[in-house]
Amino acid sequence: MLTHVDCPYCGEPFDTEVDTSAGSQDYIEDCPVCCRPIEFHLDVSPTGETFTLTAGRDDE
Repeated sequence: MLTHVDCPYCGEPFDTEVDTSAGSQDYIEDCPVCCRPIEFHLDVSPTGETFTLTAGRDDE
């Protein structure tokens, strides 16, 4: 499922694919605009129906 994210480095908005089938997880994906590594924290509900995606800088 596509989710809207703003890059924590350059501030540019983009859409990213979120796969909730593996449950909650942390992963890194590069910004498609500035190419900096973004740390994502995906928190999936026990039912798998809802999720929260948090994007942060990897240097924080």
